[in-house]
Order: sequence, then structure tokens, then C-alpha cells
Amino acid sequence: QLQLVESGGGLAHPGGSLRLSCAATGFTFDHYAIGWFRQAPGKEREGVSCISRSGGTTNYANSVKGRFTISRDNAKNTVYLQMNSLKPEDTAVYYCAAVLWGGLACSVAAGIEYDYWGQGTQVTVSS
Repeated sequence: QLQLVESGGGLAHPGGSLRLSCAATGFTFDHYAIGWFRQAPGKEREGVSCISRSGGTTNYANSVKGRFTISRDNAKNTVYLQMNSLKPEDTAVYYCAAVLWGGLACSVAAGIEYDYWGQGTQVTVSS
């Protein structure tokens, strides 16, 4: 059964850290680029970061660049999003998604249709 399951969300103080995990089952994980997206109440979904099939290429939204780090462990079929220096504006439901990608790149730009999505995990940054 094909599945993406996010975990690691919760409550953090401004300036704090959280690490999200995205565990995949049911498909050939290393054939897929993985993206993280987020959606805050009343706002459109935003692409946060992505990582290529091999992990050699990563991309970040300007809003998280320098604070978030994406990584993957293909042996464990898992992608991680380390979030440091969290801000209240990072509050959102975070989703991971997978897209079949034959090349060595990745993108979370609008118009890239991701094939599979997780159910999301809530991240709240508040004092």
C-alpha cells in the first residue's frame, strides 16, 4: 500500500527547532524526488523545500533558506526536514509529497504535479 506518513510536528517556541520526518512505503522511493509543503489557515499552499532522488540537489523557499535543512535516507525510505530558528510565521500544516523524477533535480514550483501526498503534521510556533 502506497503511503507517505509525516511525523515530528508539534509546538515550538520562537527560535526553537523541530525535525519532521516523512516515511514512505509501497513505491520505489529512490525513483522519486520529495517535497515539503505547508499551508497556514487562510493561505495558499506553499512549497518549502525539495530533495532530488539521490539527495544531491536541494532547493528551499526564500522564507526558510538558511533555517531549514532537508535530507533523505534512501535505505530507510525517509526524508527529514530540520527546522531551526523557527518563527511564528512558520506555523502551518506541513505535508510531504513524492513526484516521479527521472533527473537529478527537484522543484516545488507551482505547476509541478506531485503524485503522492501525506496527511500532514501540524507545526505551531508560539511563545
